[in-house]
Amino acid sequence: MTGIDDAALLAVVAIASALGASALPRAGWPRRSPAAAILLWQALGLASGLAAVGTLIGLALPASQGGLVFSVLRAAGQLRDGDGFGLARLFGLSEADGVPLVLVAVRLACLAAGLILLASLCWVLLAASIAALHARRRQRALLTLLAHGDPKVPGALVVDYPSAAAYCLPGLRSRSRIVVSVGALELLGRGELAAVLAHERAHLRERHDLVLLPFTALRRAFPRSATCTGAHLAVALLVEMLADDRALRGGPARELVSALVRFGTAGTCPAPAGALAAAEGEVAARVTRLLQPVRPLPAVAVMAVCLAAALLVAAPVTLLIV
Repeated sequence: MTGIDDAALLAVVAIASALGASALPRAGWPRRSPAAAILLWQALGLASGLAAVGTLIGLALPASQGGLVFSVLRAAGQLRDGDGFGLARLFGLSEADGVPLVLVAVRLACLAAGLILLASLCWVLLAASIAALHARRRQRALLTLLAHGDPKVPGALVVDYPSAAAYCLPGLRSRSRIVVSVGALELLGRGELAAVLAHERAHLRERHDLVLLPFTALRRAFPRSATCTGAHLAVALLVEMLADDRALRGGPARELVSALVRFGTAGTCPAPAGALAAAEGEVAARVTRLLQPVRPLPAVAVMAVCLAAALLVAAPVTLLIV
């Protein structure tokens, strides 16, 4: 296929991914199987970004063959070597005499836009990662000064703060921390506290912070985008529901429900930047789901979602490199 054919197919993938990201928050099935839904969200985000970049590059190099990534590398080599004829062929301009300058300008603009978009997406993710690491480093330094251990919460740190708070600071295994305030210890019973700790351990063990990171980065980069905001909120809620499910393996649902209700009634201190808190997300939706359990998706449906996610990512990757 030529670059223009690839661009058309990639545009279809980009539009389909955007439509899927707009429709998925309104679907009911993700709450039945949060892990599968999170995988689909990740595939939608990755596919839409790759497809958007590829569409712009394909429009810039309509006569390219053998994958858009290699075409860009080939164009860079020809530019370095001063091969104007080969470069013109890639841009689909070699067979025309007196090519309109506006056409050249449009194709160069598409190429520049595609590369800038790719660099911007990479930078947004890198900047969000650096910001999270710095925030967690500051929190760990503060905890070294202010926190202490308590036999009521083995393995966790306690801060002398009157408001209820319970959160975790993800990191490498030896640097992960669960933090509970004195206000939370006074508010929660033993079973409720155990359920909250199990919830936070699930966040740390499964590295839910890494799941949320790309969506947090996109929301910060495009704060006025309803799609980016909706995706972040939806994935944040699914992450909390997934941690709730893991916490239920160690105790009855009523303990976690009671803890969430107590947090909601008493009001909680917001979690610091880079942390995941037990009372985050739509607490009412989480409580309703715990009180009225829904059956998980059948295994066949979960496999179908995973297959759809794999195909969604494979399509733009294939068009970009093959």
